[in-house]
Amino acid sequence: MATLCRSRRWFLLLLGGLLAAVLLATAAAMAAGAGAPARTADPLPSWNPGAARDGILRFVRQTTDPASPRFVPPAERIATFDQDGTLWVEQPVYPQVRFILEKVPGAVTTRQELERLAATALSGMPLDTFKADVRQWLATARHPRWQRPYTELTYQPMQELLGYLRANAYKTYIVTGGGQDFVRVYAEEVYGIPPEQVIGSAGATRYGYDSSGRPFLTKEPRLLLNDNDAGKPEGIQLMIGRRPIAAFGNSTGDRQMLEYTKAGEGPRLAMLVLHDDARREYAYGPALGLPDTKVGPFTQGLHDEAGRQGWIVISMKNDWKRIFAFER
Repeated sequence: MATLCRSRRWFLLLLGGLLAAVLLATAAAMAAGAGAPARTADPLPSWNPGAARDGILRFVRQTTDPASPRFVPPAERIATFDQDGTLWVEQPVYPQVRFILEKVPGAVTTRQELERLAATALSGMPLDTFKADVRQWLATARHPRWQRPYTELTYQPMQELLGYLRANAYKTYIVTGGGQDFVRVYAEEVYGIPPEQVIGSAGATRYGYDSSGRPFLTKEPRLLLNDNDAGKPEGIQLMIGRRPIAAFGNSTGDRQMLEYTKAGEGPRLAMLVLHDDARREYAYGPALGLPDTKVGPFTQGLHDEAGRQGWIVISMKNDWKRIFAFER
């Protein structure tokens, strides 16, 4: 019995020694690492160092740090994004325009003719049928330059930005001049933005019943909201009810949204994507002498206003390491 007790005491002493050694080693490691910054993954790996990337990181850091005088409560962290030309490719023609033209082929020479064609094509169509048509088109349509689905032609730097903002308790919205019902079909899958956070040009719908008495909605050829230019802040007020503290666009159609965002009190971030990389994507302005366009124009007047208002212009050529996820 005495031998057994001595063995037990030796075992306990040995165990205590081992525990003490582990604790000492852990304390030494912690002391050696004290003061060293925590290593975290780069939230914007597709961005080059520069004013655009630094401005985003600084803004998010200041607005989410409770000790910062520029701290913004999570409920007020609203960020709005245009879609065409800001989140995905819009050249040589807006994807939704191509969808409409393929659905109802015909000669279109003016914006008014296109609007009439769209109204004719969609009038009387059940909303569920329209959504199914959009899904089918997205699954089969290919961009003429890259021969890839449009859903693969989203800008990787902007996808990273969306994820970075949401990781910091920002609520991200799409505010687009495109059709609201069109974008809502794919926004959640492609951008992680649910349908209720998509604001677009919206047409009327009519409630009714099918032959079996089942209720459904039918698209009507009546415009309720033209979500472009001044319609963007108007739509934001209608659908969100809060002024964004960050807004991102790329053309004259986004000007009022950025003005409205920047005019609020407290920290504000307004950014414009400039398409100046013809090799990897497209180059168009006509700001800075770039080729003129009617698809997502970025005028010299808009560029000048950005300078006066403190909006940050994102150069695709200089600020983005890569544009698409499939680039090597």
